[in-house]
Amino acid sequence: MCGIFAYLNYLTPKSRLEVLDLLVTGLKRLEYRGYDSTGVAIDSPDSKNIVMVKRTGKVKVLEDAILEHFSGGEYSEPVMTHIGIAHTRWATHGVPCERNSHPHRSDEGNGFVVVHNGIITNYNDVKTFLAKRGYEFESDTDTEVFAKLVHHLWKTHPTYSFRELVEQAILQVEGAFAIAVKSKHFPGECVASRRSSPLLVGIKTKTRLATDHIPILYGKDDKKLTSDQDIRPHGQTRELPVLPRSDSTSEFMPLEEKEVEYFFASDASAVIEHTNRVIYLEDDDVAAVRDGTLSIHRLKKSLDDPHAREITTLKMEIQQIMKGNYDYFMQKEIFEQPDSVVNTMRGRVRFDGNAIVLGGIKDYIPEIKRCRRLMLIGCGTSYHSAVATRQLLEELTELPVMVELASDFLDRNTPIFRDDVCFFISQSGETADTLMALRYCKQRGALIVGITNTVGSSICRESHCGVHINAGPEIGVASTKAYTSQFISLVMFALVMSEDRLSLQQRRLEILQALSNLADQIREVLKLDSKVQELAKDLYQHKSLLIMGRGYNFATCLEGALKVKELTYMHSEGIMAGELKHGPLALVDGSMPVLMIVLRDPVYVKCMNALQQVTSRKGCPVIICEEGDEETKAFSSRHLEIPRTVDCLQGILTVIPMQLLSYHIAVLRGCDVDCPRNLAKSVTVE
Repeated sequence: MCGIFAYLNYLTPKSRLEVLDLLVTGLKRLEYRGYDSTGVAIDSPDSKNIVMVKRTGKVKVLEDAILEHFSGGEYSEPVMTHIGIAHTRWATHGVPCERNSHPHRSDEGNGFVVVHNGIITNYNDVKTFLAKRGYEFESDTDTEVFAKLVHHLWKTHPTYSFRELVEQAILQVEGAFAIAVKSKHFPGECVASRRSSPLLVGIKTKTRLATDHIPILYGKDDKKLTSDQDIRPHGQTRELPVLPRSDSTSEFMPLEEKEVEYFFASDASAVIEHTNRVIYLEDDDVAAVRDGTLSIHRLKKSLDDPHAREITTLKMEIQQIMKGNYDYFMQKEIFEQPDSVVNTMRGRVRFDGNAIVLGGIKDYIPEIKRCRRLMLIGCGTSYHSAVATRQLLEELTELPVMVELASDFLDRNTPIFRDDVCFFISQSGETADTLMALRYCKQRGALIVGITNTVGSSICRESHCGVHINAGPEIGVASTKAYTSQFISLVMFALVMSEDRLSLQQRRLEILQALSNLADQIREVLKLDSKVQELAKDLYQHKSLLIMGRGYNFATCLEGALKVKELTYMHSEGIMAGELKHGPLALVDGSMPVLMIVLRDPVYVKCMNALQQVTSRKGCPVIICEEGDEETKAFSSRHLEIPRTVDCLQGILTVIPMQLLSYHIAVLRGCDVDCPRNLAKSVTVE
């Protein structure tokens, strides 16, 4: 859950100050991935050493330190070739402090420096191995062992190239990681790799490359390391394995254009202002740049490996990752939802012909219709989108629908069958628990359907088919527009599954009509912003908030409570109204804030019963109800009215007041809206 950004210019004059500015800007774009400490590494003015600056806190703290540290004129001199690396951290090993901040170094001379995202699970074994060879450790992190391991291999095998040294180190470590490595012994070179953690390479040239593919290279099986021992858990040792070394004549792919810039990043948002041409690395890819040319080498060759990595053209615009006139990214993303839901439906919902076309799963629909059951698997907000649409999926597909938390799903070793269809829902497409659950189901022969917001993500690539939700970049850690777009995507799938069912045509037409009006209705709900802000002023000093509902709106209760918890650090609980008498009613009194969702749907009478139970215990609930529903409003002096829509889409309209409420309470409590404490956007570690 950290952010990696590296920049390499080859025959493209850039001063070190310009490089630092690029690095800091890249970190700002990645700050949603981690923000407890930051750091950069560049070459010293004489190019014989590496200078590092690390700080605890946000990127702004690092930026101020850079302005203070790099004020000399020698940093203003243009350099034809240079590599700088940077990192923003979300702590996994070691508390946030400068000592634990990245980059981490191999020795006091800064021979090799590394930035890393993920967890090296066998770092204790590697650390013991290196400590016995005289290495002293400066931090509490797992990352430092990698830098020292590369240094150890360099001393042992001085004839190896930079890429080969990094490859040997990767063979010795286990876990999930993305890394970028820089060395004073190999100036102007950068080596990066990934395993179960996102990493891409951006390419910027003055003229278009002659090809849109970078070939994958494999070496000859003619060189083995024999002078050291492999590092394995439980004290096991064996001869150190090594990848075959490549012929020097074929190691690097020549590029037509000599002047080139490369960007290594955890996310496309960090490179889009520089280039829209990127390569998404696959697991066990090793990308190396030397003499201005890029090679991609595979650690392990398999029969289904492609012969090249495609250069993808991003469709993202720089304006999409800027705050514009809004105070926070989350606020901007809440107000983008009228457009984001339209983008999710664009080209897929044909209102004139009452048809739905999901190109990503079109060829698999017959197989899905023959399945035993549907399983929806996700974490957090993505899990709630599955809860929100489960009832409709059961109605329109007439199949059993299971909704699972990815972490619990793995803990139980859930039985999976070849005729199951498993949906994996993730905004980032990199969520660690969800990705591992995907691989678990795939190994057992299930059909895998990905529902993601990130093209080129791991879930996107490893699924058999899927739906890209097209919500646009979501920078705020608390998910908002991705939730409503995931919701819409699953509704569209349900409509596709029922298109040939005559008995369901009236229901389908009702939902399609409601979808056509949805963007305008969301705009109407957003007009409640000032009213929600006033409500927040009444609630923000309380210690707890109960949110109640049932039916299609129970997911809104769960999602609303999650938003309040993660943004405001205030206890909040989403309660099924039907469970009120089975315990939660004991919490209700005159001082406990209660928010209830009561709409004119099939469970309206049951919700009214729960509402009366709350008011009879001196509770004063805030009510979300339909416009003009005087009977419901009579039970409370405070209410929020939303437009009427079909029951299965109510959750999209009712969740928006909850998003606004959590946002305004967070502002009033002085919380960092975009970067809640202890949380990061893309959860790439368990």
